[in-house]
Amino acid sequence: MSVKVVALVTLKPDADDAFLAAASTCAAASRGEAGTLHYEIWRETDGERRVVFNELYVDEEAVEQHMASDHFKAFGRAAADLWTAPPTIIVTHPVDID
Repeated sequence: MSVKVVALVTLKPDADDAFLAAASTCAAASRGEAGTLHYEIWRETDGERRVVFNELYVDEEAVEQHMASDHFKAFGRAAADLWTAPPTIIVTHPVDID
């Protein structure tokens, strides 16, 4: 079953450039993973202007492989000092509405 992951990240002041550079590197590598169907980075337009990761994987195993990847771990190390708190992560599965 496919898995949608949405991660919301609030950045410290003046951390945008460094965070987005690290996120872009991670996104490029993540898009090349066999189990990744979709991987985008968005920016909230109002309020906290959080960074929003929109990810879609073929299954739970693909999510686990992504989280164990070297590029994901490197991103976590690079980003840890740039956010105000750990990201809010929402993991979802599709709902059959037919």
